[in-house]
Amino acid sequence: MEDLCKDVVAEWHGDLAFMGRNEAGGTVQMGTLNGKPGIGPMEMLLLGIAGCTGIDVVSTLKKQRQPLKDLKIKVRGIRSGKHPRVYTEIEVIYLLWGDGLDPAAVERAIKLSEEKYCSASAMMRSTAKIRSTYRLVTADEQPAVAVEQIVKT
Repeated sequence: MEDLCKDVVAEWHGDLAFMGRNEAGGTVQMGTLNGKPGIGPMEMLLLGIAGCTGIDVVSTLKKQRQPLKDLKIKVRGIRSGKHPRVYTEIEVIYLLWGDGLDPAAVERAIKLSEEKYCSASAMMRSTAKIRSTYRLVTADEQPAVAVEQIVKT
């Protein structure tokens, strides 16, 4: 069974930049470092939701033997205007590629993630209303165009 205790370290690199590291050696840059932008701490919370639900959806669709070829997830958060500026609304948009994907199977996978498995979403629900939508992308649609559409929405 996976260890229930998790440790991470954030090391200050001057100005408002930090490098985060987990016990396995994975790293992430927070803030601008040497002119390169990093990911903000509040953005990392949204990425946590995207990664968490993405793992759940992929796993569930594989178990259902669905022909998933690709998955992109956009998460948009709206923050409170008052401190602490927590997220009050979060929208999760799934783009799924795969000829013959069953919409009912996709909906079930998303629902299981939202209601049972995704710990990141469960934590964020204490302050934010979370809603989700999905779109099945046809094989003839260019992935870059489809992703650009959700990035701009």
